[in-house]
Amino acid sequence: QVQLVESGGGLVQTGGSLRLSCAASRSIFSTNNMGWYRQAPGKEREFVAVIGRGGTTYYADSVKGRFTVSRDNAKNTLYLQMKSLTPEDTAMYYCAAGRGYVFEDKGYDYWGQGTQVTVSS
Repeated sequence: QVQLVESGGGLVQTGGSLRLSCAASRSIFSTNNMGWYRQAPGKEREFVAVIGRGGTTYYADSVKGRFTVSRDNAKNTLYLQMKSLTPEDTAMYYCAAGRGYVFEDKGYDYWGQGTQVTVSS
């Protein structure tokens, strides 16, 4: 049973923007913190951003000021608005839901399949 489905990835030039979406089942979305992680080829998966059930947000230093995480509780959808993209942002982006420690991937119980973001130089 698919619980989280990401979309919105693609190929964009340096300096461009993308908005990722993550559709979640209502039971998961309403009771969990919702986060974004990414994994570049040959690298470990890393925290990008998270939004709590109450709307509090946190960001990795590498994306602070460029990425914005938001959630639409009526649509059970998580978003990640990305701007000023660079080739270093190229990665598979994953949506995750959980109630554990939000800055580590073990704090999440549910994961999507990922959506690829590629930034060309």
